[in-house]
Amino acid sequence: MGTPEFAVPTLEAVAREHEVVLVVAQPDKPSGRGMKMQSPAVAVRARELGLPVLQPPRIRNDEVLAEMARTRPDVGVVIAYGKILPASLLAIPTHGFLNVHASVLPRWRGAAPIQRSIEAGDDVTGVTIMRVDELLDHGPMLAIETTNIDGDEHTPALASRLSTLGAGALLNVLRDVERGSAVETTQDHDRATIAPKIEKSEGEVNFGERAKTIYDRFRAFDPWPGIFIQSGGETIKLTDIRPGSSELLRPEPRTILSIEDDLVIAARDGAIRVLEMQRPGKPRTAAGAIARGLGWRVGEKVP
Repeated sequence: MGTPEFAVPTLEAVAREHEVVLVVAQPDKPSGRGMKMQSPAVAVRARELGLPVLQPPRIRNDEVLAEMARTRPDVGVVIAYGKILPASLLAIPTHGFLNVHASVLPRWRGAAPIQRSIEAGDDVTGVTIMRVDELLDHGPMLAIETTNIDGDEHTPALASRLSTLGAGALLNVLRDVERGSAVETTQDHDRATIAPKIEKSEGEVNFGERAKTIYDRFRAFDPWPGIFIQSGGETIKLTDIRPGSSELLRPEPRTILSIEDDLVIAARDGAIRVLEMQRPGKPRTAAGAIARGLGWRVGEKVP
């Protein structure tokens, strides 16, 4: 059970070593400028592999559960499926359900562990293979693999590495389950942190925050929702930024410090160097050119 591209390496890995009796993904959804119906990455890849695919609108449905039970699975695997699984489903596989989760649990339980880890400035993350229970990312752990987060790494690159890492870790756990040698460790629930779904509004930049905080959010929210400012009635995306320093003595946040090819704006403890911006309906452009076109001036605050 899985939906986005992140789950595809795990699907491929399991299909190489085991008989996949059913793949379950979220339904097709409209996407892109033309809002054409598109299948999720897991459903597309499963069909390419010749595997049976089910895309129910609701998983809490007696007919859906009965169809899944008819496959008589030994074990269920879930990775980024997008729904909490009911107890009636968890009871179907002989060995229950295993989850590939993109964090070192109990840190970052929830929908957006990769983004929240980068946003928080973590320098280490990983994947956890856990047994699924009825609570959110709460079950006992069977394996953990860790990896460093580069200070300039964005969500897509880290997600790609973690998806590969998780696929390998899951195969090792499945071998242990087959041999009867799998070991489960209870999570320390007192240390749990939550990684809630990203909201679009979180992308709005507050220059009263630290420059590093703004930069980490920029890395985390790539590609969606990105980061942006509101100015002159427009939502202007900051499509390429770097943290910088300020030569001035404690300039007010949001003060424009320089306009050249790039644009430097004061933050709470330093500055943000903006290389590119994007106005609504326009292409990405050098930030300095956009700033001059909008009449912004050095020494003034971004209007």
